[in-house]
Amino acid sequence: MTHTDVVADQDLIRSSVSQPETFGQIFDRHAATIHRYLARRVGSSLADDLTAETFLVAFRRRDKYDMSYPDCQPWLYGIAANLLRGHQRAEIRQYRALARTGVDPVYATDDRIEARVDAAGEVRALAGVLAKLPAGERDVLTLVSQAQLSYPEVALALGIPVGTVRSRLHSARKRIRTALGHPLGHDGGLDDE
Repeated sequence: MTHTDVVADQDLIRSSVSQPETFGQIFDRHAATIHRYLARRVGSSLADDLTAETFLVAFRRRDKYDMSYPDCQPWLYGIAANLLRGHQRAEIRQYRALARTGVDPVYATDDRIEARVDAAGEVRALAGVLAKLPAGERDVLTLVSQAQLSYPEVALALGIPVGTVRSRLHSARKRIRTALGHPLGHDGGLDDE
């Protein structure tokens, strides 16, 4: 194998069943992405713990991974989303804080925040709506918008049909449009596809 060949996640997971240290490469590949997703939802401090817990659960369940999927990222998002269900109060507090301050804790130290002061009102309003969304709609919306998973990947991650993903996403977007006062079809990026 040359240095340009990349071992698929499924192969690393398969190898890790007999060579546990191999699973470290899965962590190296995906931890930052999973942490960003979690931090956006519950803040950096809790995201540190949930990221570690996500990979611990994945490691313990690696022998049950469906090897027909070469990329394990949707599986990891599914584990993270399940762990979040136990921490929804913290997530709602996070969105309420964002609604009050307009400062996204993931980028709070980012100098670009200063350039986005004009958007703070819209961010606060959006965060307030996110805090009020039903958990299933919020999970689908954040996996599509923040994690940028496809509908089939979200379905796989959450263990629901693709039609349910579409329905929840449509409902979440409709609630956001209504709450932010955007007319249907003119939502500044909230279109369904």
